[in-house]
Amino acid sequence: MAMKNTVFLLIALLTGGLAMAMELSSTAFDPDAAIPRRYTCEGGDDSPPLHWQGVPAGARSLVLIVDDPDAPDPSAPKMTWVHWVLANLPVDAAGLQEGISPTALPTGTVEGLNDWKRTGYGGPCPPIGRHRYFHKLYALDTVLDGLKHPTKAQVEAAMKGHVLAHAELVGTYEKAGR
Repeated sequence: MAMKNTVFLLIALLTGGLAMAMELSSTAFDPDAAIPRRYTCEGGDDSPPLHWQGVPAGARSLVLIVDDPDAPDPSAPKMTWVHWVLANLPVDAAGLQEGISPTALPTGTVEGLNDWKRTGYGGPCPPIGRHRYFHKLYALDTVLDGLKHPTKAQVEAAMKGHVLAHAELVGTYEKAGR
């Protein structure tokens, strides 16, 4: 059985038959590492640079959601706090630059509402303890129509049944002196 799997893998590699998994990364922090202060409420509150690769063939748009499932206290979480929602990112975009402004977002991108009830990035600002911040990228087989400043829940409902691939990058943050 092992030989059969090895032959299949070799044939797939030689013929380009294996799809690369979608990956999401940042030059600002490593997976599961601390997010630098400059990207938080204690710094400039700028969005971190994000880069992705391996968007599958057939994808027509991307969605980015950044949220914190540890709110308000990681020892007794009660909600997931939404920090950033972007829908209909074009599939040919390879990432987002640091501190990206709404006018610099790729054409066609729809900004959703975060839990501060505004569009745009809102950086980590945990009231207590070290929180985890999930940066989630979804490749969809469609462009989401009819969205104007949607919430995370509205985007998730619209993309249901359309997700081709998913990538995730987790960073952590705890306020200074806490």
